[in-house]
Amino acid sequence: MQRQPLEIQTIYAELLERLAALEAQRAIGHAQGTFTLKTVKGREYYYFQVSDPGGTKRQIYVGKKDSALDSAVGRFESAREDVAAERVSIDRLVSLLRAGGAATADAPTARVLRALADAGVFHQGAVLVGTHAFAVLGNVLGVRWTGGSMRTQDVDLAAGLHMSVAVPASPSDVPRVLEGLEMGFVPAPAFSRSGPSTSFKVRGSSLRVDLLTPARGAVTGPVALPALGASAHALRFLDYVMEGWIAAALIGEGGVQVNVPDPARFALHKLVVAAERPAAMQTKREKDLWQAGQVLEVLFEDRTGDVDAAWTALVAHGQGLAKRVRDSLSGLERVAPKAGEKLRWLSES
Repeated sequence: MQRQPLEIQTIYAELLERLAALEAQRAIGHAQGTFTLKTVKGREYYYFQVSDPGGTKRQIYVGKKDSALDSAVGRFESAREDVAAERVSIDRLVSLLRAGGAATADAPTARVLRALADAGVFHQGAVLVGTHAFAVLGNVLGVRWTGGSMRTQDVDLAAGLHMSVAVPASPSDVPRVLEGLEMGFVPAPAFSRSGPSTSFKVRGSSLRVDLLTPARGAVTGPVALPALGASAHALRFLDYVMEGWIAAALIGEGGVQVNVPDPARFALHKLVVAAERPAAMQTKREKDLWQAGQVLEVLFEDRTGDVDAAWTALVAHGQGLAKRVRDSLSGLERVAPKAGEKLRWLSES
């Protein structure tokens, strides 16, 4: 890995602050729509016209025109102007980060994640995991990852069964959001013929969105997530990496605020996953080890306490996780000797 210049790290921090401010305005100024008046039998009524991803428009009845509603509409328009100005500033920061070599998402992936963010998916607590989260964590930690493959169009989104009940600006119906993008998303074949699909794939493309959720008890098949209007594939140990997520900025299409795992938990979870990989998935196992090693190298230099805390939390989840990390230590020491040595000492102390 290479350290990013302090200037780029500062710009990234400013971008994240502006995205957080934009998210705070979601209730009014960020809503994808506008107020409109309709005259019915001589009386005027307010409707809110919503533009869903993909350009589909629908109207929601608000109420009869009066002074109170007139004031609310005025506040909305003012907030919308503030949001537009904020977007211009965000676009400028994104351009600077691109020029400075920060990690960026490809256009299709960024478009998908922006649509999901606008639909309130991350607002409700969903977490971006996988390689896209790894890329984002590089910007979070102020480094550029080098020496390994970063190419993927798999968008891995993890969500719990009980998500926030906060009402987002648009419905968090994942299938509907993806369909509205008009990119050709269709449900991918389910793991089981009798079970629902947990993935959505673009025809003729490698772009794919996989929905994941922590396994509960012996259940490892698809689990319905009403908050997302879809089902997710249940995976063991996913709850560990989802706990303590942090807000981060994904750079692409103007910047998107997403939730990603705590860096230390992300690295240790990668070692758990690596230990679970069968021999036929050796390439993916090497990728897991490499990503874990890159993150741990930075953390052991800058934030050793984060690794200590993540290890303590992992042990509290059960000795099964700790055993799997220890099983991956030899591989970690091969790809990241210093990080492997320090983690072995921590795991044995």
